[in-house]
Amino acid sequence: MRHCKAFTYKPKIEAVRAGECRQTIRPLGKRPVKVGDTILFHGWEGRPYWSKWSWRLEVTVKSCRRVRFDDVGMWMELNSEEPIQMEWEWLDIVAERDGIDPPTGLELKRILTEMHGLKEPTEFQIIRW
Repeated sequence: MRHCKAFTYKPKIEAVRAGECRQTIRPLGKRPVKVGDTILFHGWEGRPYWSKWSWRLEVTVKSCRRVRFDDVGMWMELNSEEPIQMEWEWLDIVAERDGIDPPTGLELKRILTEMHGLKEPTEFQIIRW
């Protein structure tokens, strides 16, 4: 399946374009991303959704994991076991891989809350290419 997704988090854009950041965290949508899918990432020249695309990058998904974020942290299922919880303070490596600046779990929480709300537990995908 092919997907088209924009990048609006400015600290991450150049790292994605340079191939230094190969991860994005996105809300689980109506068409979940799967391993082997292609994604056309792009940026905006000006105001998102009101301007032309400024760049494009097509990638093939190598890894995709469903997770749930809430006020406490991230919940993730490993194999068929009960979900495990990782508090925001433990998520620095996830933030680093995602190009969050500064690369801390607490900053990741701030960014996800600012961009997506997180008023209640929300399902996301951690997508890597």
